[in-house]
Amino acid sequence: MKTRILIADDHAIIRYGLASLIATQPDMEVVGQAKNGREAVDIACRTNPDIVIMDIEMPKMDGVEATEALRDKVPSAKVVVLTSFIASDKIAHALDSGASGAITKTANEQAILPTLRKIAAGERVISPDIRRQLAVDPPVPKLSPRQREILDSIVRGMTNKAIASQLGIRKDGVEKHIEALFSKIGAVNRAEAVAIAMRKRLLKT
Repeated sequence: MKTRILIADDHAIIRYGLASLIATQPDMEVVGQAKNGREAVDIACRTNPDIVIMDIEMPKMDGVEATEALRDKVPSAKVVVLTSFIASDKIAHALDSGASGAITKTANEQAILPTLRKIAAGERVISPDIRRQLAVDPPVPKLSPRQREILDSIVRGMTNKAIASQLGIRKDGVEKHIEALFSKIGAVNRAEAVAIAMRKRLLKT
């Protein structure tokens, strides 16, 4: 029986390239292609794939959110995270959300095909370069919606008074939220918090 694979990536050339590679394998078949996370979940619900190759950065719903959705809607589907950059935090969150593996888009077919076969067999596979990145740049804990909102306000240069007005809370309450936020992401001031947010892509663009 062939391993049924769904490919989710917002770049058509990546989807077609992976589909062409998989089509040459006698033990695999592509059952669908999606250009965003929401479409990936919808197609997975209809096709029930064995594996979903999931790009981290996609419009409408990113790879982390889509992986979380699949865990509930198509729990039998194994997710392989695909990324063009080493985004340690998003990869770690995807793995925490149930992804079975992670590889970079620079991986060649000698790496991609064995990874898919190992994951189909129930193994967890994380490429060596991603393992190294996770080791040298540990991900921060997942932010709460309120912490994400405050971090976004800080990145946009808002003062504590402006943030308090926007959120409808007291200024000292904002200060407590910021103190907890900085402790969580490892920042000592606003400038460092902004730098960490940008480097680790903690906010959606």
